[in-house]
Amino acid sequence: MSKKGYWMAMIDVRDPEVYKHYIEANAVAFAKYGAKFIVRAGRHENPEQPTGNRHVVIEFESYDKAAECYHSPEYQHASKFRLAASTGHFVIVEGA
Repeated sequence: MSKKGYWMAMIDVRDPEVYKHYIEANAVAFAKYGAKFIVRAGRHENPEQPTGNRHVVIEFESYDKAAECYHSPEYQHASKFRLAASTGHFVIVEGA
């Protein structure tokens, strides 16, 4: 049984209107690759240093599926909106 894969992102959204286009566009890739939101925005605090104003953890059935989703044409199209509207830290990791 393979370990699950995760996307983890701490994002600072500068342009909420453009970011809305990202949310709409990423749904195609997430549906195709079976993404499941574990954390999606929500209440947070930054006890040590600023981490952005939007935090996301997305689960995939495997690390390979997580990487495939990121590199897919569907997600690469969506990511153009994210990159235009925000800055942040983004990582794909294998679960425990």
